[in-house]
Amino acid sequence: KDVQKEREPHVYLSKEEVKEKIQSYNSSVTDKLKMTLNSNGIYTGFIKVQMELCRPITVQSSPNQGKCAHSNNETAFYLPNSYVNTLHISSTNTVREVIEALLKKFLVADNPAKFALYKRCHKEDQVYTCKLSDREHPLYLRLVAGPRTEMLSFVLREHETGEVMWEAFSLPELQNFLRILDKEEDEQLQILKKRYAAYRDKLEEALGGVWKPG
Repeated sequence: KDVQKEREPHVYLSKEEVKEKIQSYNSSVTDKLKMTLNSNGIYTGFIKVQMELCRPITVQSSPNQGKCAHSNNETAFYLPNSYVNTLHISSTNTVREVIEALLKKFLVADNPAKFALYKRCHKEDQVYTCKLSDREHPLYLRLVAGPRTEMLSFVLREHETGEVMWEAFSLPELQNFLRILDKEEDEQLQILKKRYAAYRDKLEEALGGVWKPG
């Protein structure tokens, strides 16, 4: 279960510290996705982002994967939650730029303001998630944490319901969201009914045992 974690303070590294961390990082890489330090002090590397999108995304051309929601000049479809995308970025790229690059890679027509990038850390058998601010630098976070995704991974999600800019959605998208909510509400209702029916059966069975004549 995810729990929220306080944002860690940004620690500024000297050029020599960056060089040492990149050398250590590259020596630990197992998938050949190494970092490169340029003469100007800017470094480049790769990050992997897992897509955890509950709502359909709108693309500018017909996708080759996913479940189609509707078809027009633009197509809305559901992207599998297990899908992981790899991006090559620099240390100067911000979270907002990473989100825009991900959407551009998928030809997504949705407003980037609908999405947020999270970091996920595993510590002491707990999973901590924290939404990153638009001004943070994902490659710096990757460098500091090292290449192991168990230590740090990135996740793209929609903003929480209370943070959603609903005016950024088109009318067909909003109507589709209502249909999805209706379906999810019905599914959750059926789950609750089954759960309480099971509880009722166990209680009646227990009561029958208590009041059963000896």
